[in-house]
Amino acid sequence: MKRLTFLLVLCAATAAQAENTFAQGASEICGDSAGSNWNADSAVFGRITLRGFERSGKLPKITVTLIDRNRSEHRYTIDRNGNYCFRGIDGGGGQIVVDVEENEIIRRSLPSSTTQLRQHRQDFELNAPDDRQRPPSTVSARYSYPREGENAALFERAAEAERKKDRGTAVKLLKELVGKDAKDFVAWGRLGSIYFEQSDLKAAEAAYTKALDARPDFGFGMMNLGRIYLVQNKVDAAIEILLRSTQADPTAPRAFQLLGEAYLLAKKGTLGVEALTEAIRLDPVGMAECHLLMARLYDRAGARSWASREYQTFLKKVPDHAEKKKFEKYIKDNPPEPDEQ
Repeated sequence: MKRLTFLLVLCAATAAQAENTFAQGASEICGDSAGSNWNADSAVFGRITLRGFERSGKLPKITVTLIDRNRSEHRYTIDRNGNYCFRGIDGGGGQIVVDVEENEIIRRSLPSSTTQLRQHRQDFELNAPDDRQRPPSTVSARYSYPREGENAALFERAAEAERKKDRGTAVKLLKELVGKDAKDFVAWGRLGSIYFEQSDLKAAEAAYTKALDARPDFGFGMMNLGRIYLVQNKVDAAIEILLRSTQADPTAPRAFQLLGEAYLLAKKGTLGVEALTEAIRLDPVGMAECHLLMARLYDRAGARSWASREYQTFLKKVPDHAEKKKFEKYIKDNPPEPDEQ
């Protein structure tokens, strides 16, 4: 596989059985404060259990991203305790993404929020690769970058600043780092991500371009340049760079999803469906939203029975989606052909 061979296993992705149980878990992981009413607060939180990293003493950059239903992104860089917490954010209907050294490892959809369910817990287990069982020069370290001394300390301090949501300090430290070592494509990628979160698209584009100058096959950098081009409605440029991204890392479902969206914007439906289908194949649940994109495409083309099939498949994967009743009505009004079900 052309992605980091870290084994990330979903240990628990459960909703609350009782609100007080979640309140206790949220209080433990997020930290409590006087007068805090966890039963009333929205939160997305969890723990990434780290196994095997004590052998080397080195912890890779592990980032948890919450993408809410409005497509806004919230990031959290974990430390060795493995805890992450997005407090005061309604993650219902959103997605949780875990990145290791800027490489997406896993993506999971969150159930829709209700009056009873305002908190979502997602726990994961991350196992370090065993160097004794891995042949030399395998792709597990493909996108890692060696740092020593002051540069390693700068990167760690930047990661800590990000964890504390001190983006200004993180940017300052990362700029100092790439000033010392312009070949550190991972640091350039982190800069690009922070700028993107701050909606500074010009700076983000420049940082990702620098990352690709240092590492031309850096799939994460290509993918995020594609995202920037899509936001700017530069569809042709987005398609070109996203194609390169999927070629650099054909195991990255998010890149195929973005490529599919770009093709749809360019009114290239057949190519769009091919890319979205590949995203689903790579991550059937995490890329469930691709079914909705294809359903809307088929609906606009008048192929409503095909659209219904996509809505059906989506609801099997995300049965508590906020628009479930709307999709069910569409399916009832436009039943799939018998051989399509």
